[in-house]
Amino acid sequence: MTPTAALQAALTDLTGPTFTPADPDYDAARRVYNAMIDKSPALIVQAHTVADVVAGVNAARDHGVLLAVRGGGHNGGGLGTCDDGLVIDLAALDSVEVDAEGKTVRVGGGATWGQVDAATGAHGLAVPSGIISTTGVGGLTLGGGLGHLTRTYGLAIDNLLAAEVVLADGRQVRASATEEPDLFWALRGGGGNFGVVTSFTFRLNDVSAFVGGPTFWDVGQGDAVLEAYRDFIPNAPRELNGFFAYTQVPPAPPFPEELHLRPVCAVVWAYVGDEDGARTAMAPLLDALPAPLLHGVAPMPHAALQTAFDGLYPKGQQWYWRADFVNTIPDEAVTIHQRFGSRLPTFQSTMHLYPINGAAHDVEAGDTAWAYRDATWGSVFAGVSADPADAAELKRWCVDYFEALHPHSAGGAYVNMMMDEGEERIRASYRGNYARLAQIKAAYDPDNLFRVNQNIKPAAAAAVGG
Repeated sequence: MTPTAALQAALTDLTGPTFTPADPDYDAARRVYNAMIDKSPALIVQAHTVADVVAGVNAARDHGVLLAVRGGGHNGGGLGTCDDGLVIDLAALDSVEVDAEGKTVRVGGGATWGQVDAATGAHGLAVPSGIISTTGVGGLTLGGGLGHLTRTYGLAIDNLLAAEVVLADGRQVRASATEEPDLFWALRGGGGNFGVVTSFTFRLNDVSAFVGGPTFWDVGQGDAVLEAYRDFIPNAPRELNGFFAYTQVPPAPPFPEELHLRPVCAVVWAYVGDEDGARTAMAPLLDALPAPLLHGVAPMPHAALQTAFDGLYPKGQQWYWRADFVNTIPDEAVTIHQRFGSRLPTFQSTMHLYPINGAAHDVEAGDTAWAYRDATWGSVFAGVSADPADAAELKRWCVDYFEALHPHSAGGAYVNMMMDEGEERIRASYRGNYARLAQIKAAYDPDNLFRVNQNIKPAAAAAVGG
């Protein structure tokens, strides 16, 4: 019996379907968000119940095959899939249950942030999340959860109250501040190293009044805008969030046709409050700079800003990412940003600086697995194109940009924005928290079943270099 046949024989009681390379829908089932990732699992389990997840975990463990877990499939490095192993696809576990009175939401491990935003936004509430609504809740949360609301309400993990987890031995546990507290600590930033999270319970926050949108300046003013921004945003009111970007104006409404594809620098704003408050909060930066090409900021639902980039970045594009945490942006770094940011390889390529101050700094570095509570920004360099022929150029631009700026970084990076970059990079991204994570990994996954991720080796294996 082949390994695939043995897996199928062990998985006869599943509620959801399975796919092998012989099935006509296999190619559709195996595709992930980043088209640069082209892997061929031996078997894909589309889990429809938690029991399906348990069965998939048990089968992979008992048959000694590589196991990958996929939520939204957005991971840049393709760490939700694998070659020749078993993939558990959680997309059907996408329930969203809102308790508006209690201000909590319970979310299935396969849901996307768009589903959550739609359900919670109906009540004027939200969980801090990312900036693209098709992103999976599971991957983004387990890596930390950086986005539009970070300065106001912290990271996604700072709003996580509990998680239901299938462990490597097939047990189902609930992790919270009082139940499996070590596991709960590790899940908040430690990625998918510790089990399969089948549901998350989050605290909800008020976004009943919300203002958002971009301000564009000509790319030639990028260094001046970045200099003003670096001094402004760390001291801005917490209600104001805004990430700096080098980009090109998308060639579509609502942007004026005369600006389509124009290279620009930008700040993409998110303000929790009314329009007058947003205007007052942004004024010190806007008044210090030349008049922008466009100031497209207006009251809107939080979910509208969350979906604003979805059309620009559909599934199936080529992606290559590099990232770093940043404490300060000296003049030399501004010059480097201007050199690379003003020469994007494609119109979808971009550089973002996400602020990680405000509420995110209220949590100590040792309180969760996310170690960079003192960082001021998370930078990401993203090369994006629909054309596979651009892949080498995208990678070269990202790597060159990253390497030029890395000496000015804090050392590690946001694991959700890393490619498969090796153990040294992972250790740098968890710094003082790595040893505790390795101990917890040894307790919950001693054989490293969950290793298709930014992998934290179990403590015993790490001690012997295994």
